[in-house]
Amino acid sequence: MKTRDYITVPNQITDKSFQMIQDEIDKIAPGYTFDSPVQEAIIKRAIHTTADFDYLQNLKFSHEVITKIQHLMQHGGTIFTDTTMALAGMNKRKLDELDVHYHCYIRDPRVFEIAKDQGITRSMAAIELAATVKTEKLFVVGNAPTALYKILEMVKQGRLDPAAVIGVPVGFVEAAESKQALYDSDIPAIVALGRKGGSNLAAALTNAIMYNLDLATEG
Repeated sequence: MKTRDYITVPNQITDKSFQMIQDEIDKIAPGYTFDSPVQEAIIKRAIHTTADFDYLQNLKFSHEVITKIQHLMQHGGTIFTDTTMALAGMNKRKLDELDVHYHCYIRDPRVFEIAKDQGITRSMAAIELAATVKTEKLFVVGNAPTALYKILEMVKQGRLDPAAVIGVPVGFVEAAESKQALYDSDIPAIVALGRKGGSNLAAALTNAIMYNLDLATEG
């Protein structure tokens, strides 16, 4: 049988990918330093998922957000996503091991009712419903700018107190603006400034923190 000239072992593929990512970083941003080992793991996971090195500059962290998310994951908090795609990309087995709860309410009948009654999007209505859950809350938003605006609105009204938000909606209408507003707020957040982002990135960022709970958040 002919010997294959490409890698077929999954962990070897991943290891080579991350080495190639570091080699590329060394070329395009010589001397680039990460703020901490866990931030390095998160940013490299984002690049691994998207093949987009813009996240070296665009991915921003505020108000000790990594520490906040680590605490939530280690103390049975709840993750809420704006899309089923973002939730599908998360490692449920690991979340279950950590006793972390997770929901996407976008198709919940209660959300349809809230959206209809209030004249708002289902993404916004899902935030209203999530606010009733009595645990630490991490919101993971990869698609809906209106969800970010709803979070900001409810926090300002004193109706919501999220532990953290991963805000990386992709697109043109209000995507960049909503992420900038989140980054400028007092909410601990990971944001992808600009138009880029998406549900796959949102899931990857969540997984990256979950896989590296033992890493330090400070350099």
